[in-house]
Amino acid sequence: MNTVNTSDLEQGQIYSAAVYSEGTNLLVPALVPLRQKDIDLLNTWGIKTVTTEGTVIGVGADEDLAIGEEIEEEEFQPVRRGPVKFSISDVQQNSAPYRAYKSLIEKLSGVFTSLKSGVDIEMRVIDNICVQLLQDLRDHTNSFIDYILGGEVIGHELAKSSVNAAILSALMAQELHLPNHKIHNIVAGALLHDLGMLRLSKGITEKKGGLSDAELEQIKSHPMHTSKIITKELFGPHDVNLIALQHHERWDGKGYPDHILGPAIDIGARIVSVADAFEAMVSKKSYRNPMIGYNAVKNLLADNARRFDPAVIAAFTKIMGIYPIGSIVRLNDESIARVINVRSDAPVRPVIQMVVDKKGKVFKPGEGETIDLLVDKKLFIKNAIDPVEFNSTDE
Repeated sequence: MNTVNTSDLEQGQIYSAAVYSEGTNLLVPALVPLRQKDIDLLNTWGIKTVTTEGTVIGVGADEDLAIGEEIEEEEFQPVRRGPVKFSISDVQQNSAPYRAYKSLIEKLSGVFTSLKSGVDIEMRVIDNICVQLLQDLRDHTNSFIDYILGGEVIGHELAKSSVNAAILSALMAQELHLPNHKIHNIVAGALLHDLGMLRLSKGITEKKGGLSDAELEQIKSHPMHTSKIITKELFGPHDVNLIALQHHERWDGKGYPDHILGPAIDIGARIVSVADAFEAMVSKKSYRNPMIGYNAVKNLLADNARRFDPAVIAAFTKIMGIYPIGSIVRLNDESIARVINVRSDAPVRPVIQMVVDKKGKVFKPGEGETIDLLVDKKLFIKNAIDPVEFNSTDE
């Protein structure tokens, strides 16, 4: 743990790991710029030093902007002409990245259908999907992340969420520099981690209201069902089985089924746990609408080592940024843009593409101006926007 003098803190500094005051009080999460008000509070309290396991990796926007601050809804009154639709265009649907993404989902859905029907499936079928996913992900990284936020593929819900979790898990495992064979098994574990849900009734898995205690216990049994399928039907490797068993264990030991604590949890399970949580937050469920990517990232950053391994959270935010690719954001000049690229050294200043300019001109997908906010310092992101709320036509 590194000790930093409060006098050395500067507004906008971004640390690679969370910064704490007085030992355990979270001052700012990893990859979030320090605010002047944070520093002022430390000085007011007479706190001379803070601690962190990280180092300064960059400086964010000059504006007093931070995760956790929200813009009041009534402030959002951009000038625009007509509705703006953020769904994928026909051109994109015919693109190689989209076809590859949809193919992975359909292949995995076919496997799930066969397993649910009692048809024998060999583990090599899953291995082949893993190989294809890693190849496609290398070629189409940004597009795949965009599709996760966009929810463009309709149907195949279990397979889609599993492919999304596998994409995120692969990226985190690569960021953590794990060996290739380990990454392969983590991808396989992510593809199969919720397989046990197939053994539960739709009355429970698709229920719109709250679950009873008995129903909740059935949901919590799905890791055991998944493990049984992997070991008894697929004859999968031990590492993949560990992910199935442990992806709902928590860093603080309060997870299930075995209440495993901290580093004792398999690294693959720790990675899939974060991927699964993010994917669940940004996906539409029978009982709620999806959360925007910014809010999902904010929730993960606020975990404070309760559910998740802090090192895995740090890896996640490095690959996804504060505003993940595909996020729709409002800028300080009231223009609207889509995030198309992120960087770990400047998480609040991604590369964006204009959707609606400050005069209200609406651009077709892919036709707006591309702006690097790290270069254009006059512009900055004021807040993230829920595309569902923004898509309606003005009265």
